[in-house]
This record gives sequence, structure tokens and C-alpha cells, in this order.
Amino acid sequence: MRTSLCDTFGIEYPIIGFTPSEHVAAAISKAGGLGVLGCVRFNDAAELDAVLDWMDANTGGKPYGVDIVMPSKIPTEGTSMDLNKLIPEEHRAFVDRTLKQLGVPELPDDTDERAGVLGWLHSVARSHVEVALKHPIKLIANALGSPPVDVIEQVHAKGVPVAALAGKAEHAVRHVDNGVDFVVAQGYEAGGHTGEIASMVLLPEIVDAVGDRAPVLAAGGIGSGRQVAAALALGASGAWMGSMWLATEEYLQTMADSQAMQQALVAASSSDTVRTRIYTGKPARLLKTRWTEAWSAPDAPEPLPMPLQNLLVSQAHNRIHAAHDPSVVSMPVGQIVGRMDRVRPVAEVIGELVTGYEEALSRLDKTR
Repeated sequence: MRTSLCDTFGIEYPIIGFTPSEHVAAAISKAGGLGVLGCVRFNDAAELDAVLDWMDANTGGKPYGVDIVMPSKIPTEGTSMDLNKLIPEEHRAFVDRTLKQLGVPELPDDTDERAGVLGWLHSVARSHVEVALKHPIKLIANALGSPPVDVIEQVHAKGVPVAALAGKAEHAVRHVDNGVDFVVAQGYEAGGHTGEIASMVLLPEIVDAVGDRAPVLAAGGIGSGRQVAAALALGASGAWMGSMWLATEEYLQTMADSQAMQQALVAASSSDTVRTRIYTGKPARLLKTRWTEAWSAPDAPEPLPMPLQNLLVSQAHNRIHAAHDPSVVSMPVGQIVGRMDRVRPVAEVIGELVTGYEEALSRLDKTR
């Protein structure tokens, strides 16, 4: 399992693993892939800096990258208090009523809550870029498409390539025109923010559109070595994976109280996800639970645009997480969740990807 991507990043396998956990990201890199740390959970640049210091010390000299979230549509600036004024009272009332109906308790008074919205603002995302460039990162990815051109130029000036996710071929063309170095073709099956075209159709369309100008990574529906082989056969230079790492032992080292979330994921089938705007205001695939079902009820309001929806449900997410109830978990995850049947170490996931890839090639050889 080796492509030109391995030489570009100095990695053993063309597997790029996105995760909000520094422990998972470090484990992916040490196992031969490229761990990419999601930065959106860091509202404080100093906190991100400290975590990247930890990454520097715990990746064994292996390369790693970071992922930022830089939305392009307003409202993108201002304080949480300013944005709060834009949230309709009917939406607040619905959230409060729903949490009560679901039996989600209030947070203790001494709980240190995360505001949730700050990591989605341009100003914070730019601070993430500035902090990350002080570390030996090998990639900066933007989960919402092309970063502003000046940000791309800033990153390139430090010799770091930029990746951007695309759900359509025209998005990929625009990314490359803007100076993006790697395009992540993210299919409909993927967790989190995702488009409407399935990976089997999307990947070759994007490869045909920009493959002669930039390497393309395949994302969405990848959780086995034979799926990696299929992605490479369709023209990808590597696999971008996110959901699979949620059910790993290392994830709990960062998010120690995530047992209920992992329990829900392990019990889910590939049909137990839903694509909805209730998480951030943009279409995102989530685990289907009583929380997501409540938002599809006839009396539910329409989700607000980003970042207002994120701010609206921020405290709700904190309360849901603290409730430790698998039936109401609010978690982005792809349809590959059906393969996540147990919690295991990152190295075991990587090992099975490599073995499955080799077995797939062996089967193909026998059909000649």
C-alpha cells in the first residue's frame, strides 16, 4: 500500500486520519499514516499551542497535520454575545423543551462549558493557522473548502501544503484555482459536513476534473483495506478517514467521558445516520438518535445558518455529552459506522487496513 502521497509526506501508508483527539492523531502518525488534528474544539489559541507541543513530543518524529474550520458566509465575526442576539426565542424554547422531553439533565453549576461557536469564526480559525505554523506541521486542511487566498499564501510561505474538502467537481476546480494543493473528495456517505454525491460517483469526477493538477484524496465510506484499494483504483492518491477513529482506545485518552458515544457507535448499523443541518447549520451527517429525531418532528423549527445553529445547540451538546445516554448522543459520523463493531487500538485499525488492501489485490490478481 504505497502511492506518491507517501513520498510527499514521508509516511508509510497513504492513509490520512482526521480526528479531534491528539492521542489518536499521534497514534495514526506513529502507525504509518498521517494524523490530522481537528482544531475546531480549541477556542483558545494557547490551548491549541500546548496540544501541538504535546504532538511534537509524542509523535516519535513522525509527520502530522491540522484541520481548521473557516466558514465563508456571514455572520462570521463578533462575540458570542453579539451573535446570541440573532437567535430567535422560538429556537431556544424548542431546544429547552426537547432536552426536557429527552430527560437530559441540567449541567452542574460548576461546569466549565465550552462556548462552541468561537472555533467556527474566521478570527479564531486564523489564530489556529498562526499557531500551527509555529510547529513542524506537514499539512493544513480546511473542512469547509478553500481558505481565503491570503491564508493559503501565508501557509505556502512556510512551505506547508493546503488541503480542502470538496463535494462537487466544480468545488474541486475552484479549490485548485485558489492554490489548494490537495483536494479531499468527500462523498455523501461521510460523517460531518458532506455533500449530496456518493463517493463512487464523486471520486472519479473530481479526479477527472483536477487530477492532473493536484492529488485527490478519497473520503466517505472508507473503513477497510478493500475500500482503500477501490479508492486508489478510482484515481485517488490516498484515503482520508475520520469516523473510524472515534471507536478507538486512544480517543478515550483525550475524551475520557466518551464511553456513551462509543457505545452508541458500536451498536449502530450503516443505516443509523442522518444528514441534517441541526449540528452546525450546514448539512452534516450525524448518528441517528432521539435528539436528531426530535429535530425532524413537525413542530421543530428550521435550523439556523452557521454559526448561529452551532451557538444555539452548544449548551445542549454539553448537556447531552454529560448525560452519558447513548440514545441521545449528538455526534458526526459516517455510514461506515456499521463496520465499527468494537473499540480497539489505532494500530489495529491501520493493520487491518493494510492487510485488507493486500488481500484485495491478491483477489484481483487471481481473476486475471
